[in-house]
Amino acid sequence: MASLIPYRSVLGIRPGSIFDAFDDMMDLASSPMSSSAFPMDVEDKGDAYEIKAYLTGAKKDDIDVELNEGRLSIAVKVEETEENKDKNFLQKEFTSYSATRGVYLKDAASEGLSARYADGVLTVTVPKMVEKKNVTKVAID
Repeated sequence: MASLIPYRSVLGIRPGSIFDAFDDMMDLASSPMSSSAFPMDVEDKGDAYEIKAYLTGAKKDDIDVELNEGRLSIAVKVEETEENKDKNFLQKEFTSYSATRGVYLKDAASEGLSARYADGVLTVTVPKMVEKKNVTKVAID
């Protein structure tokens, strides 16, 4: 039960039971900034899913997209190729990285998949399976 006493949060962890602290740590660990190597949007378009992955600094050859039994996986591996020996950076944040994200699409069809990459955004279109209704009329004797 939550307390009505105001508290001061430190790193998002509120005072309370050990279970509350554990829940808060799990929330911090699963926050978009810490768990996502790259942001991803998944939209249901009715007859298909559209997935957008924002892959800053990646080239088309750095990206691998795979659909396996309804699980769409997007992997990226970016390697820094520029030599930095003689440079005097005041701040350097971009380095080599690799990451994989996935999403389960329960009714994804493996035929008709398409992907395009432009301006740092990978857009994958995954058609939905068409439900076949095999109705057979049964005669009654």
